[in-house]
Amino acid sequence: MPVPGRFLRVDGVPLHVLTEGGGPLCVLSGGLGMAWFDWDAVAALLAPHRTVVRFDRPGLGLSAPTPGPPTLAAEADRIARLLDALGHPGPATVVGHSLAGFHAEAFARLHPGRCAGLVLVDGSIEEDPRPRLPRAVRTAWAGGVADALSAAGVPRALGPATRRLIGRASTVGSHPPHPWERVGYRSSRVLRACALENATYLDQAAELAALRPGHPMPDVPVTVLAAYDGSETARQLRWLERQRALAAQLGGRFAVAAPAGHLVMADVPASVARAVLNLSGTDRDAPVPLP
Repeated sequence: MPVPGRFLRVDGVPLHVLTEGGGPLCVLSGGLGMAWFDWDAVAALLAPHRTVVRFDRPGLGLSAPTPGPPTLAAEADRIARLLDALGHPGPATVVGHSLAGFHAEAFARLHPGRCAGLVLVDGSIEEDPRPRLPRAVRTAWAGGVADALSAAGVPRALGPATRRLIGRASTVGSHPPHPWERVGYRSSRVLRACALENATYLDQAAELAALRPGHPMPDVPVTVLAAYDGSETARQLRWLERQRALAAQLGGRFAVAAPAGHLVMADVPASVARAVLNLSGTDRDAPVPLP
């Protein structure tokens, strides 16, 4: 199976990157454990209007791993350095899904001159993040579990099936498996990256909470796009209110993508593309039609 895109060495790590289309720059970054192909439908809609960059974080998709666990600042800096490596110094709209919403916001705060806008797609929210165990303990435990499972052959045997189950639980529609899903999620490299992202989730949330007071948001448009599956459960309605509060905190616009599960880009890719294309300037006044 031919490998799409190319590999660029960023901070010494070979990252898998795809660049498509033309026009203003847009970066797509997926949630915990996700890969470039999760954005296929969104990228196809955006490419006629935007230069679309999507990449795999270290250890995920086809990217090489890093020696250590992720941090918020490193992920925000990685976006900037990736754009440098691609020769794109100008400002970019960054689309962050789930955990990558933390990365996108941190990018805007740490690299304000390089951010043209943000779209947070069902972004992660932690109002009062407090990791209970030291970071080193949690990452060592997560890495050890991942290594033990890999030695037992679990990723090869169950990785793709587990990914499919998570996808079905996170969508409201029926979506066929992507060919690369069966390949990438058989890898112990991907399992370890997922384990470390999960282990450092609250650390990254706490880093963002600490970053906010001293690094104000730049004056750029922000859209918080929340998934709504159509139910009226207390949990779903509370999630929408938390997403609305995040939009208010960032001085942005709140929008709902429906019917959609957490993997909004799979269920309603046009809603994500529309949020990008209508984000600012004349686009906001004259929405771009999408199928």
